[in-house]
Order: sequence, then structure tokens, then C-alpha cells
Amino acid sequence: MSQPVLAGIDGSERSSAAAAWAAREAELRGVRLLLVHASPSLPGTAVPVPALNRLHHMGERMLQQAVADLVDRHPDLEVRGEQADDAPAAALLAAGRGAGLLVVGTRGAGGFDGLEVGSVALRMAAAAPCPVVLVPQEPAGTFGEGMRAAGDTAQVVVGFDAHHPVSAAVDFAFQAAEARGAPLRVVQAWALPAESVSSRTLVVTEKDRATWEDQEVLRLSDAVRAFQETYPQVAVRTDVMLLHPAEALLNASRGADLLVVGRRTDPPTAEGRLGPVTHAVLHHSRCPVAVVPHTG
Repeated sequence: MSQPVLAGIDGSERSSAAAAWAAREAELRGVRLLLVHASPSLPGTAVPVPALNRLHHMGERMLQQAVADLVDRHPDLEVRGEQADDAPAAALLAAGRGAGLLVVGTRGAGGFDGLEVGSVALRMAAAAPCPVVLVPQEPAGTFGEGMRAAGDTAQVVVGFDAHHPVSAAVDFAFQAAEARGAPLRVVQAWALPAESVSSRTLVVTEKDRATWEDQEVLRLSDAVRAFQETYPQVAVRTDVMLLHPAEALLNASRGADLLVVGRRTDPPTAEGRLGPVTHAVLHHSRCPVAVVPHTG
């Protein structure tokens, strides 16, 4: 974890929340924090030079203030600001090539009321070369008690499929839980085998249902065991839920510090890709969501 944590800022409340989250994550990892600001795209092709200069100056002042605020709150953290000339999405994608983690707010200064996730955040989640965390305006968890009930402990949640395990996402989740001293909840959604349901009766016996569920529980436990041996300090809870995957993850992540999901990067595309479950989770989660790229 020697690569820096990168956060995109644009002066919005959500980007401020993302920068604050990124600063605490950088402290946990023992790495530096890099704040990147890119001026928004302006309409037209002939933008007056004085207007561009004013935007650049405003961005520089915003960066300086953000760096000063975070250094004041985290005196032992190395924080640096960088002004980019490219559009926000292009600037963050380029900076992400040298980062260990990219953190953005779910929505920036643009957009409109009711929009949960903005275009730049979605592009980062779909195409960034490193893991991306999308932070809501008031994240739940250790660093923001928005959704956690009194007395509840910190928790990291990861979506898992024992039939097609994704090591990158699970490793990321175990490392996050270990750094926080938090338990990890491994969630697998499952559905009854299609051949088990009669086309005439649409009935499954309770005995058959219990048998299939027991098989899924055992398969999940076996798949997670190797990771537990690598991270013995992390307390693990496995959950098998007869629900749609997005619903299962959202239910499990209420009050969590972090929800971790994977994103396939093959075959590669210029715009990247987000599966339907990840897309749904990003739009409805109340806690920060980490999207971890992986192949296969």
C-alpha cells in the first residue's frame, strides 16, 4: 500500500466528504494523500483567456484551502494538491494510474436535486485503473455516524460468489477490515436452481430449500477459509441470502463503514463497464462503496 490515496475535489459538499474520507484512509494505510482539482468543461470552443485564468485561480485557492484544512486535522499526514488542465473525468483517470485508491463523491458540483450519482463518479467506478470508493455526502460508519445505531460496531461488507470467487475484491475487503480493526461480513446472494421449480406448481418443498441453502453455506465457508488464513486478525461472518444480489448487499451494508464489490475489466472497453448489481448498489447505498477492478 505504498501508492498514494487520490481524491477528486470540486468545492462541493460531497467532494469535501470524499476528501475527508480519503484523508482518514490515507492515514490508515500510512501513505500520502493527493487532491486533484480539474476545472469544469465550459460551453463553446472559444473561451476567453481571462475566464480560464479566473477558473484556474479559483481552483488553486480551493486546493490550497482544502490542503490546509486536512493538514490541520491530520498533522502527521502528507497532503499535496494538484491542478489539472484536463476535464475532470480524464484528469482523474490519468492520475489514478499511479494511485492505490481513488476516492470521489457520489456527485459533484453539477447535476440536480435527486441525482444520486453523477457522471464523473460513474465513469470512475466503471473505468478507473485502481480501486475506487464513492462517498455519499454523509457517509455512515466510523468516520460519520449517519446510519449506525448506538452501540453498533464498525463493519466492512463484501459481495461474494463462491461459484466464481474474485480474489481482488475479497483481499481489498479483508485489508480494509484489518486496517479498521473491524469485522468483515461476506455476503452471497443465491437463487433456487431453475430446474428445481415445477413449471406447473411453482412450489419448492421446505426440505429441498433447506438442502440447497446448506450447500450454498458450505460452499461459501470453504471459499472464504483461505482468505481467513491469510488475515487471521479479521473476524468473519458469512451470510447466504435468498435475495437479489443488490438487495442482499444493500440490506447487509446498512450502517457499515464500507461496502466492497468487484468490477470486471475484461474484455476492456474505452468507457469501462459496470454490472447491473454494482450499478444498483452505487445508486442506493448509504455507505461508501468500493469498486475493485479485476479480470476473469
